[in-house]
Amino acid sequence: MTRSTPEAAAQLGTELHRALSDPSRVRILEALQVAEAPLDARELGTRVGLHLNTVRSHLRVLREAGLVSPRPEERTRPGRPRVLYEAAAEPFDDRALASHRLLAQVLASHLAGSERNPRARAEEAGRAWGAHLVRKPPPFTSISKEETIDEVVRLHEQFGFRPELRRAKGGQELVLKRCPFQELATTYQSVICPVHLGLMRGTLAELGTGVEADWLEPFAEPGACVGHLTGA
Repeated sequence: MTRSTPEAAAQLGTELHRALSDPSRVRILEALQVAEAPLDARELGTRVGLHLNTVRSHLRVLREAGLVSPRPEERTRPGRPRVLYEAAAEPFDDRALASHRLLAQVLASHLAGSERNPRARAEEAGRAWGAHLVRKPPPFTSISKEETIDEVVRLHEQFGFRPELRRAKGGQELVLKRCPFQELATTYQSVICPVHLGLMRGTLAELGTGVEADWLEPFAEPGACVGHLTGA
């Protein structure tokens, strides 16, 4: 997918942000990425636990952003062919990635330079998004502390980290390698790392099992940050 003008690149960035800002759409895209063959909306709904009409609505947004491709089913028997979906092979182009990077730099620099306490505001924003992004259990269903930690690990994997758990004094440590925010965190650590800590704390608070993120130490080890979890 290639768009040649700055206006088109900006529009693409907006579409990608909208498409990937919803956890359900991310789950649908992940299901298509790991599927061995294209899937229709009904099968996708079964795999991600969503109503057929909801899946169709999410697929429309993903298609508009160029993240999925529809095609009619090849069939020889009578009847209307199903519409099958597959993940786009290369959904991002250089302009889209550059526009996302620029937007992140603009927002991070503004927050770092305009707030009296940028760390607190950044963590507050991270908490709100952590509560929004977490995959919550169905109503009247309990979740264990082990499942809570699994969800934290899953979220980090989803957003490009390579997380590893290890035992530590008084709890567990989440070793976070391959940070997707590393370039920004090097310059705007007072904003980016608190956002990350807030994401963890918002996720844990929303699940409400008593697991807490005590702290996050940026670049604690070569190529890795370390978060400390207690209550597990």
